[in-house]
Amino acid sequence: MKTRFNKMLIAGLALLGSYGIFSGCTHKDIIPPSSASTTPIIHRGTHIHLAGQTAGDTTQWKFDKVHSAVNWSTPFLEVGADLTGKFNQFGVADLSTAQLQNYTTAAQPVPDTSFAFYENDPAKTHFAGYVQINQVNTGEPRRDAGCLVTTLATTAIVNGTQNLTVQNVARIKTTSVAFDPTGNDYIVTLDFTWQGGLAAPLTESITGKLTYIPEAVVPAGTYSDFGLKLEFQINKADFGINSTETADKIDIVVSANFNNK
Repeated sequence: MKTRFNKMLIAGLALLGSYGIFSGCTHKDIIPPSSASTTPIIHRGTHIHLAGQTAGDTTQWKFDKVHSAVNWSTPFLEVGADLTGKFNQFGVADLSTAQLQNYTTAAQPVPDTSFAFYENDPAKTHFAGYVQINQVNTGEPRRDAGCLVTTLATTAIVNGTQNLTVQNVARIKTTSVAFDPTGNDYIVTLDFTWQGGLAAPLTESITGKLTYIPEAVVPAGTYSDFGLKLEFQINKADFGINSTETADKIDIVVSANFNNK
């Protein structure tokens, strides 16, 4: 009888022990950790980049057009896959009225010095730029030399000429630059000026996003480089462009590189 009682006692203790282990493993008495924060982690340095053209002066930053690009995209027939293209000729300059003319040169027609970037003080950041509309390039010659030139209400390319006339340039100029509260980028307000199919140029205020690619020594180690990526959108119909091949909204992406050679 005693042996049977002892066996029952041992079994009961084992059952209670297993219950204790099971209930302990459920961690019902432990307060779960709070959920991860959704506040963005923002890191900004103190880089300052000012324009200049003196070769060898590492405090002056020069526009590297060869390694920069101005690209556009818009849905084909407003509903299809994107049509894409770029502009072959562009610059970082705030064109004055006197500079809106033809230049007989294959080089940059005016100095690319209209920029200043302050990583941690965006109120001081500013830039201006332009593209030559007739230098559109989609990779399809039948479009570039034909329907696009007509659609964009400009004139054909003249070999050896940089056409900066008012009918052939689209221009941007910042009016404000501010921190993007959701990340490391910047919110840019800029004036976009283009004549297009209108009788005179129209200026619209547009908001875009600016991304800074921080200064770093290039792999060769002889100079430094930094980049700016600007993204914004325009409505072609506002500028008298009524082509049905493209959607009204056209996305523009400017990828600009600078060095201190």
